[in-house]
Amino acid sequence: MSESDPATRNGASPLRAVRGMNDILPPDSARWEWFEDAVRRVMCRYGYRNVRTPVVEPTALFVRGLGEVTDIVEKEMYSFVDSMNGDALTLRPENTAGVVRAAIEHNLLHDGGKRLYYIGPMFRHERPQRGRYRQFHQVGVEALGHPGPEIDAEVILMARSLWRELGLGDVRLELNSLGQLDERRAHREALIAHFEAHRDHLDADALRRLHTNPLRILDTKNPAMSSVVDSAPCLADYLGAASRSHLESVCGALEAAGQGYTINPRLVRGMDYYNLTVFEWVTDKLGAQGTLCGGGRYDPLVQMLGGKPAPGIGWGMGIERVLDLVAELGLGPQPAPPDVYCILPDGAAAPVAISVAESLRSQGLSVVMHAASAEGQGSMKSQFRRADASGARYAVVFGAQELAQGCVSVKPLRDDQATQTTHRIADLAQWAVGLRAA
Repeated sequence: MSESDPATRNGASPLRAVRGMNDILPPDSARWEWFEDAVRRVMCRYGYRNVRTPVVEPTALFVRGLGEVTDIVEKEMYSFVDSMNGDALTLRPENTAGVVRAAIEHNLLHDGGKRLYYIGPMFRHERPQRGRYRQFHQVGVEALGHPGPEIDAEVILMARSLWRELGLGDVRLELNSLGQLDERRAHREALIAHFEAHRDHLDADALRRLHTNPLRILDTKNPAMSSVVDSAPCLADYLGAASRSHLESVCGALEAAGQGYTINPRLVRGMDYYNLTVFEWVTDKLGAQGTLCGGGRYDPLVQMLGGKPAPGIGWGMGIERVLDLVAELGLGPQPAPPDVYCILPDGAAAPVAISVAESLRSQGLSVVMHAASAEGQGSMKSQFRRADASGARYAVVFGAQELAQGCVSVKPLRDDQATQTTHRIADLAQWAVGLRAA
C-alpha cells in the first residue's frame, strides 16, 4: 500500500485475517513442509496417488452426502449463492464427498479400484479454539472399489506409518463397527425407545436429533447426559454374522501387523454414509482435541452421489492438530541455514554477485545475497552480522579489488580456525561441488 493510498493517508486500521483463518509464517511453515513431505513419502510406499479437487462444490453434494441432520450441514458450512447464475455453492467442509464426486464424474473406477490421497484446506464455521479452526487443513486417503477387510487394515496401518515417519509414538487406535443399514435401523429403533424413556435428561441438541439421527446423541460432549448415553443399547448387540466377521478380520490383520487397538462401542462418525469399520487415532497430550485422525468404511456413498455402487474406505487427519502434537513433543525440523551469504561492499558489485549466486545455486547450494535497504548498502560490519545471524557456513565477499582481478573472497563463518581465502570466479562452481560433497 503506497503513501498515496487514501487508507494510508487517513490513518485507517490495517486489515486482519478472518477470525479462525490463520497465516502460516516462517519458521512454522518449515514444519508444514516437513509434514507434507512425510505424507508424500508414506503415500508413495503404499501406492496411493494424489488427487486435487476444488475448494468450492455444489451445496447439494454435502447435503446429500453428509446428511441434512448433521452439525456440519445444519450449522457449520460456509454456503452462498453464486451471484452470476444462482448456483448454491459451499466451501468444502470435508473432502471425501468431493473425491467421490470426482471419481464418479471422471469414471475413475472403470478399470478397477483406486487408491487416492489429498492435502488441502477445509472450512467450517465454528468457534475457533486450539486444534479447531474455521479454515483448517487435512490430509486424507480414499480407497475406492475395494470391499475386503484387508483394505480397512491397510488404511489404518498407513496412519501408523505416518506416526512413525514423524516420530510420534504416543498415539493409540480405537475401533468399532457400525454394521450395515438394516442392523443400524434395528439399533436406531432401540435407541429412540431408550432416549424417549429418558427425555427429561436430554439437552436441546439431543431432542432435535432424537427422531432424525439418534446415533449422533451417543457422541454428545454434555457430561449431564453421560449416564443416559452409557445405558443406551449398544450397536454391537445388533450386528449380524457378516458384520462381525468383517470386524474380526480387520482386527486379525491389525494383530498380525503388531498393531494394538481398543474396541470402543460408542465410537460413531458424524456423517450418514459410514458403515462397518470406523476408527480413530487419539492422543492424551492435546486435551479435549485429542483425535488426530478419524475415518472408516463408506460403501453406500458412491451410489448416494449418483454413481454405480462401489465400496470405499478412508480417513481424514487434521494437520494443525498433528503439528500441535509435534510441537508439544519437541519434534520437527530445524530451519535449514543457507550455505552461502553474499556480501556486497558496493552496490556496483550486484550484477556480478547475482551471476555468481545463480551459478552456486545451479550446483545445489543455498545462497542468500545481501539486499540493500532504503538507507543504502550497509557497512561491511553490519553485513557480516547479518551473514552470521543467517547461519550460513560461508560468506562470499565481492570486494572491488578482488573483482578487478576476477576473484572473490570466501570467509568461513562456522570454523574459528579456518582462514579467509581468495577464489577465482571461474573456479567457484568447482568449489561449490566440493562444498556440497563435504
